[in-house]
Amino acid sequence: MLVLSRKKNESIVINDDITIVVVEIRGDKVRLGVEAPKEVPVHRNEVYEAIRRNQQAGGSAQQADASAAE
Repeated sequence: MLVLSRKKNESIVINDDITIVVVEIRGDKVRLGVEAPKEVPVHRNEVYEAIRRNQQAGGSAQQADASAAE
């Protein structure tokens, strides 16, 4: 994992088309701004994990349906 130190209003660039900016630092919380192309999904980790769980549950149900049909 790459670890970077940034101050308020400083940024990092990923792959020429994604920019992450430190918008605010308040206590132990940091607000980040993300500029990315619309086709690049950007989620907080807990949202991403929920999406993955839902996709896996849906995939499991579809696999069970396919097995039952055979």
